Amino acid sequence: MSSPAITTIVKMVESLPDELQEQAVEHVRAFLAEIEEEKRWEDSFKRTKQNLVAAARKAKEEIAAGLSTPMDYEQQLYTSK
Repeated sequence: MSSPAITTIVKMVESLPDELQEQAVEHVRAFLAEIEEEKRWEDSFKRTKQNLVAAARKAKEEIAAGLSTPMDYEQQLYTSK
């Protein structure tokens, strides 16, 4: 069962020459893959949001208590290679 929007898109693509139909299909595939990836990212973030909030809260507390040291970004660049 197709929605009116799907029917409209199919008619639009069918009106194109075959070569352009293939290009349109590839664009739609890429677009749908991007949407699916964004959905997976959002779902993952929702599952881990509480953990991220807790980690940020702990970091703030450690900073306030003087238990942290500033990160040396230059050192991190050279030691992580």
